[in-house]
Amino acid sequence: MLNYRDFALRKLASITPRYLPFADVATEDVPLSRLLRLSLFQITVGMALVLLMGTLNRVMIVELQVSAALVAGMLALPVLFAPFRTLIGFKSDSHRSALGWRRIPYIWKGTLYQFGGFAVMPFALLTLSGYGEAVDAPRWIGLSSAALAFLLVGAGLHMVQTVGLALATDLVKEEDHPKVVGLMYVMLLLGMVVSALIYGALLANYTPGRLIQVIQGSAVVTVGLNLFAMWKQESRDRERARRMETAPPAHFQDAWRRLVRLPGTVRLLVLIGLGTFGFGMADVLLEPYGGQALGFTVGQTTKLTALFAGGTLIGFGIASRVLSVGGLPLRLATMGAFLGIPGFAAIILSSEMIGPMLFFVGVFATGLGAGLFGHGTLTATIRNAPPDQIGLSLGAWGAVQATCAGIGVALAGIVRDILVVTPSLAGLRASTPYNVVFMIEMAFLALAILIAIPLLLRGGSFPATSAVVRSQPNQVEAP
Repeated sequence: MLNYRDFALRKLASITPRYLPFADVATEDVPLSRLLRLSLFQITVGMALVLLMGTLNRVMIVELQVSAALVAGMLALPVLFAPFRTLIGFKSDSHRSALGWRRIPYIWKGTLYQFGGFAVMPFALLTLSGYGEAVDAPRWIGLSSAALAFLLVGAGLHMVQTVGLALATDLVKEEDHPKVVGLMYVMLLLGMVVSALIYGALLANYTPGRLIQVIQGSAVVTVGLNLFAMWKQESRDRERARRMETAPPAHFQDAWRRLVRLPGTVRLLVLIGLGTFGFGMADVLLEPYGGQALGFTVGQTTKLTALFAGGTLIGFGIASRVLSVGGLPLRLATMGAFLGIPGFAAIILSSEMIGPMLFFVGVFATGLGAGLFGHGTLTATIRNAPPDQIGLSLGAWGAVQATCAGIGVALAGIVRDILVVTPSLAGLRASTPYNVVFMIEMAFLALAILIAIPLLLRGGSFPATSAVVRSQPNQVEAP
């Protein structure tokens, strides 16, 4: 008798590595089901990013009539915590616990920060906008509470993502680190796509009450998914705890100096910053642009985030195939930056000709370019990292990326508002202030390409660094 269950499992095992990027990282000791469960922390991070950068910025600017500069400032507040990702990664590398845990305590702290921020956020936003009975409330209450909410959510997602990625690398062999981190980011993009569609459906008929329900529901889902993701992922190890207790204390300054001495590290971080700045400024403006320049509804503009994330997911899939046959990560990153330039040009031209269809093409193209760029720089960072500094290296990558993205978001809103309120520029078309920002992004992507050229000329890899890495013992003990 044919065992259909075994047949189905064999077919899935053969199909999954082909169609799910990085799925071949799974082993008997660390099955794909365990890695996918761990990746739920990326789902909650994706939910938070879509809610903050996609849905709330549109609602605050258009429905609640909050200044775009103030909204951009609120969305950029999480950047205040972003530089600490490097320190968090280092602390999770060297954390001392009686149970031998290093990563789990930081993921749990980050989860609590996210929950607290989401719990406060909806009421803070309604107070800030002066909605209903909050019209007589002092403005400083709305400003301070909204700032606290955004800061808590930002601190939580930075902590959860940095340490969660480090935990993922602990579970697999050293040569599989780029694959497992890539898998985590594929799940982040899937979470962004799905949550964007869900938020778009829930807020299709917007009301302040529905906004409160959506944000507080996100808080509950975040705690539940992160708890499930952490469950039995990092084993208790009393022997490791005793060794760490007797080991000399590690110093962040020494570890950081050792990392930046590696060939190409500083230039790579500059490349990451410029490219992220180039792709990131549009985060706060794509949805308002769709609403004001092209007349989209809240539900339609929220789905733009899904379109952008879908393009990024395809970019990750293409990058995984290219890298699996020996492609160079920095070459992929440069190609992504090249692709972003015509993508933003299409967005600019959509308000002048053709209309929504060209806009959708431009959004997808920039997402695809961002996927190639993000995967290429992420893989290059991991390959450039000593094996005992994975958390620190991932923290440095995340710190530069998040900081530049936050600065880009703030600058985008400020530039847009300045162009809107300048008396000498009165009468501008609704799309013009946005298009100026998109042109600035194209300039930063061009700068990123120029920074990448010297690395590409020497082969697009880190040969000297790889030799250093192989010569050092792996001091990060997987659970």
